[in-house]
Formats: sequence, structure tokens, C-alpha cells
Amino acid sequence: MAELLTTTPEELDALAERLEQVEAYLHLDEKRERAADLERRSAEPGFWDDGDAARELLAELSRCRGDVQTFEDARAELSDARAALELSDELGGDEELVEEAAQAAARVARAIDEMELSSWFTGEFDHGDAIVTIKPGQGGLEAQDWTFMLFKMYMKYCARRGWKVTVNDCPAAEGIGIDRATFTVEGADAFGMLRAEAGVHRLVRISPTDAKKRRQTTFAGVEVIPVLPDDIDIEVSSDDIRVDVYHASGPGGQGVNTTDSAVRVTHLPTGIVVTCQNERSQIQNKAACMQILKARLYELELQKRAETLDEIRGPKTEIGFGNQIRSYVLYPYQMVKDLRCGHETSNVDAVLEDGDLDPFIVAYHRWATGNADAELAE
Repeated sequence: MAELLTTTPEELDALAERLEQVEAYLHLDEKRERAADLERRSAEPGFWDDGDAARELLAELSRCRGDVQTFEDARAELSDARAALELSDELGGDEELVEEAAQAAARVARAIDEMELSSWFTGEFDHGDAIVTIKPGQGGLEAQDWTFMLFKMYMKYCARRGWKVTVNDCPAAEGIGIDRATFTVEGADAFGMLRAEAGVHRLVRISPTDAKKRRQTTFAGVEVIPVLPDDIDIEVSSDDIRVDVYHASGPGGQGVNTTDSAVRVTHLPTGIVVTCQNERSQIQNKAACMQILKARLYELELQKRAETLDEIRGPKTEIGFGNQIRSYVLYPYQMVKDLRCGHETSNVDAVLEDGDLDPFIVAYHRWATGNADAELAE
């Protein structure tokens, strides 16, 4: 029999205090006024005369409304939790009402986590879309399989959050797994959330390819860069790129189609190579390649200016021992642990099979924000 969830008035008071803090530092009164102003402007004659400006205004209006609505929903949930708990007391401790209150309290806590997380996203691209690339590191065939496992984990995570995913490139490797994966994620705060995943991921398990069933440690690297907004234009000369086309294929070796639709774009001055084979036509795949190439060239320019990649994806390190940000141990015990913030769980299936990454991402950003505040205080 499943254990009943419980909560207490003191726990609800603590949530109420956190909710008040969220209302203050998200400046929700200002956002309510801003939303009202934007609504008035969107109803004015000639609003759509400048399409780009209109879309930008509507996007801001949507964000303001979303922040306010999330807060109001959480406050209503908290009120429902208090009512259920009080009614339970009046009825002599009704367990169903206590569990109902606990479930509502859990939803409030998750909503507060989301709002706190959004408030930490102060980077230029944090609220936008992301391009994620996964590559095998040390470990040979095992690393290729590990890359595919991570790819599936992120697909599940994106689905949980309701984000749209476009797989740009995911060629099958020889033997098992994949050579790499590149995909674009569209959704609220996608880049801000996923930049917590940038770095080296380590897997420890019994090797499925080893007849002696020995323990194997393998690595894969995750890169996360932002999709550039339309108002940032990166010029790429046609003389600086080489475009190659070839047959597309997917994980497991199945053919996507029988034409030369896959595209590889090489930027000759920098040596950056981007491949895309998800779309049915060369034109679509080339367009996707150019979007990713421009994002990587922008990142490279930031690196030149600041002499660091920390703004976008963290320092560049070898995908191997000593550089991991998170360990996934399946044997001799089961544990997933983030080595930066210390968050861990023994429920590895929830992480790898179900894509339950929010606790890790929230914990990382809380840790990173705390470190940044400490540095400012010094």
C-alpha cells in the first residue's frame, strides 16, 4: 500500500512566505501594470503595421501574463491546501483531505521553484531556445551507447516540459549507439534551463558488450548554445563555406530517404562543421545547418572578446576522467549525483528513463546563483 502524503500548517506557512518573496522579487505588481499597458497598445489601430515590433510586444505580453498567472494559480492552490487541512482537523483527521492538502502543497512548491528559476535567468538568451549537441567521449563503443542514452533522456525531459524538439542530426554509429546528436529545443526558458546540462556526463555500469560482465566507465559531452534572435545577424560569406550532400540515415541504420538530402556545412576559416539530415530536402537541411553555424560563430566571437566560454557553455574540457559535472552510477549501487551542487537521487530510472531532470536543474541554478551572489558580496 502506498504511503499517504502529509503536510502541516507550518509547512504551508513556509510556502506562503516563499510565495510572498517570489511576488516581491518578480515585481509582479509592475508586470500586471505592464501587461495592462501592452494590452492597450495591442488594441490600437495600426498595431500590425510593423509586424516584427507587434510580435515582440505580444511575446512580452505573453511572458508578463504567464508570470502573473503562475503566481495566482500557486496562491489559489495554497488556499485550497489550507482549506483541506482545516476541514480535516474539523473531521478528526480525515486522511484523504490531508493527502489532498499535501498534493496541493507539492504543486505550490513546484510552481515556486519554477518562478524562482525564471527569476535567476538574467542572461541575454536565457528565455529563448537552445541548440544541444551530445558527443561521445572516452569509452569507445560504450561511449556511443551512452550518447544515445543521454539523447533519449533529453527527449523525455523536453516532452515533460512541453518543449518542441527538432532533431537536426543523429547518425547511427558502427556497432551500438550514435556518433553524435544535435537538436534544437523551442520553449519557454529552454536555453536557461538546459545550460545547466552543459559539460561532461559520466556513466558507470556493467558493460553490455563485455562477455566477462566487467564494470565500465564511459563519458559523453553535452554542449548547449542559444538560438540567436532574429535581430542578431551573423554574416557568413558563401566563399567561406563548403557544402557537401550525402544520404541521410538515423539511429539503428535505417534510411531516412533515398536521396542526397543530408547536408554538411564546413566553415573554412574556423574549421567548424555542422551536419543536418532531419528534413526531407537539401534546402531545409542547409537552412538548419546555417542557423547552427551562425550560433556557433557568435559563440566563438564571444570567446574572442571575453577569452572565456563561461557565458555560454562553461569551460571547454576533455570529455573524460576528472572533468565530469554529473555521474550516473548503475553498478555496484544506483545513484545519479551532480558533482557541482551535490544534488543526488537513487532513482536512476526516473532520470534516465523518464527524463526527470528538473530537481537537478533547479538545484544547479540555486547553487550557481548562490555562488554568484557570494562573489558579488566579496
